[in-house]
Amino acid sequence: MALDNDDDTDFVKFWNTVLEPKFTQYRHILQGGLSRHSAAVIPKLPIAEGMAVLDVGCGWGDMSLQVAEMVGPTGRVVGIDCVDAFLEEGRKDAAAAGLSNVTFSRGDAEVALPENQFDYVVARFGTMFFTNPVAALRRMRLALKPGGQMTHIVWRRREDNPAWQEAKNIALRHLPAPGADADTCGPGPFSMGNEETAGIMMKSAGYVDVSFTRVDEKILVGRTPEESIAFALAIGPGGEVFREAGEELAEAKRPEIEREMRDYFESLETDIDGIWAPTSSWVISGRNPA
Repeated sequence: MALDNDDDTDFVKFWNTVLEPKFTQYRHILQGGLSRHSAAVIPKLPIAEGMAVLDVGCGWGDMSLQVAEMVGPTGRVVGIDCVDAFLEEGRKDAAAAGLSNVTFSRGDAEVALPENQFDYVVARFGTMFFTNPVAALRRMRLALKPGGQMTHIVWRRREDNPAWQEAKNIALRHLPAPGADADTCGPGPFSMGNEETAGIMMKSAGYVDVSFTRVDEKILVGRTPEESIAFALAIGPGGEVFREAGEELAEAKRPEIEREMRDYFESLETDIDGIWAPTSSWVISGRNPA
């Protein structure tokens, strides 16, 4: 359950009240898919035993636990997120794994982070949602010790992630686009998809030695067409269109939307585990000047 905190921004309140239940319902899809991207990256990072590491937007904390294993008992990992329910799950999983070198704290990287405390900062699919990305990326840099490094993973362009975009396209054929004052999760999953734009953000935030690495992975978007449709209408660009249209209009158009979505998802690769969609991300790294 979310904490009642009057100081929370509207963005944080929205995540805790509207998005958290949806994300929790589809944790098996989200965590499984996102981890395929970080699994290809995290073991290759220069994270060593004894390091202090900050995981920004840690979600349920699975990547924090992975990094905690890498830094060992002489190191420490702090996972921060603005969603209380996610943090509680992270604490439970850490206790079950017997990891005492990882802690989970409520925080918003756009508002405040501890400064000059960490050797490395990591983030997975969270920085795209910053309302003020350069300011938040700068706070992440200032959390680093001089010479410390940061790596974050973000979605590439819409056309490189067709399942997310096609769900939105289908919804928009039947429903109006969300208005300028709509409740959203932030700028959107593709806000850092352009390499040049994201590079400018990093350099404006003060990072040096900025680099980009592309990762392509197929991820599970549902065990059945029905689950894939429900997932697409709950979370992501398609879900945002459906939610913001209002219950009466959205439900009236649901049969047509679901029919088109079924045709699309059934056209994707399918095996015994479910339906798989191609996805693509950038792994963006930079260094805090010494």
